[in-house]
Amino acid sequence: MTALDTVQDGSPVMNSGGQASPESARFFRLCGWVVLAIMTAYLLNNYLTYWRDLPGIAPIFGGAANGSMPILWSWLQLALYAALILLAFGYVRTNGNTLREDSVRISNINAYLIRACFFAVLIVGLVDSAISFLRIEGFLPDVVGQTLADDLGRSQFRGPYVHMPLIALSFVIAAFTRTLGFTWLALLVVAAELIIVIGRFVFSYEQAFLADLVRFWYAALFLFASAYTLLEEGHVRVDILYAGMSSKAKGIVNAVGSVVLGISLCTVILVIGMGGKQNIINSPILTYETTQAGFGLYVKYLMAGFLGVFAVSMMIQFVAYFLDAVADIRGEPGGRDHDSHTVQ
Repeated sequence: MTALDTVQDGSPVMNSGGQASPESARFFRLCGWVVLAIMTAYLLNNYLTYWRDLPGIAPIFGGAANGSMPILWSWLQLALYAALILLAFGYVRTNGNTLREDSVRISNINAYLIRACFFAVLIVGLVDSAISFLRIEGFLPDVVGQTLADDLGRSQFRGPYVHMPLIALSFVIAAFTRTLGFTWLALLVVAAELIIVIGRFVFSYEQAFLADLVRFWYAALFLFASAYTLLEEGHVRVDILYAGMSSKAKGIVNAVGSVVLGISLCTVILVIGMGGKQNIINSPILTYETTQAGFGLYVKYLMAGFLGVFAVSMMIQFVAYFLDAVADIRGEPGGRDHDSHTVQ
């Protein structure tokens, strides 16, 4: 059980001016869920457009279509946005959660996503390292046969037929565990570095896949842990003025910062990184890009995707942070002490 899985107090809302309006709370809840709905629709449409060659929604607004499929598909893709937004409206309308309860629920969704990603980099890193080692030493044909060994030497085969099933397995594993694994992933980075040092200076043995593994795990540790660090108030904050503010003033700062600095930044990353087939996140993933080292790990395209995972997980956590900040402004009980990182 982690801090992301702790359900906070959902007591009736009161503030210094009397009872706060439930309708205003519902409005802010709706804003948060609509942001998540639009982000989800954007990601699904990105997959449908660039992986399944649907035209995208650009032709509706006078832009160029992707591929040659009828524009009817563009309207269906646009309808996906409307459907998810309506789903957000329905959830908020029929659910009586407080702002803090929705904040915790969103954080728990994010925790599951991050857990799955951590298990994915662990399993994919170990399996890909084993394949690369067997290829280097010439054992792979004896283990899997010459035809499959040749296929495993191509990123277009190893990506969809080895990495993707392992990633799917990771999402299943994440549903049955509650640990985020930051400690063991940091330990694995150190262990991989130690293996490189021992191999190089003791056995005079060094291979490119070992350095790739360290970079793969370290990048995951740095980018995937950012959302959890935000929840735990672990990011550096210049609090010369902030420390002396009242709880309501801190809530205002956090709410404005979440929208202006947080959600907007994540939006820019997703739009620039995934706005087209040749953009910085989409292009490596679509081509299963690898490093120049022929016997290194075939995970460079996944590392490009790490930036997308970072933006998505931070977007989700900033929405949760925004709802919690609005609850502070409204004087709802169960808030976080931003100085001691504990729940009041």
